Amino acid sequence: MDLDYSRRNKKPRPLSDAEKDKLDEFVEAIHYSARYSDSEYEYRHVQLPKTMLKAIPKEYFDGARGTLKLLWEEEWRGLGITQSLGWEHYEVHEPEPHILLFKRPINYQPPAQH
Repeated sequence: MDLDYSRRNKKPRPLSDAEKDKLDEFVEAIHYSARYSDSEYEYRHVQLPKTMLKAIPKEYFDGARGTLKLLWEEEWRGLGITQSLGWEHYEVHEPEPHILLFKRPINYQPPAQH
């Protein structure tokens, strides 16, 4: 289940302060699933309020699919999604494009801080 990096922006596209302000009202309504896992990864899905999609910059969307691109960590954190370290946005649930799927290796250990 490797990431299709062509579905991401070439580099993270930070939000402007005005864009962040527009998204702030939605942060409290973001829903985080319980974690679930297989033998390799733990997973969770993050459900954004549907109306939040209208406030997200168009550069975050994949025009061909009509869904969000795969977001860099800087991008999804900028939207107000808060999770511990190591999570990677790997898929959008296309029938419900406001649901973002995340994964990280089981027993993930963040790099040591020096």
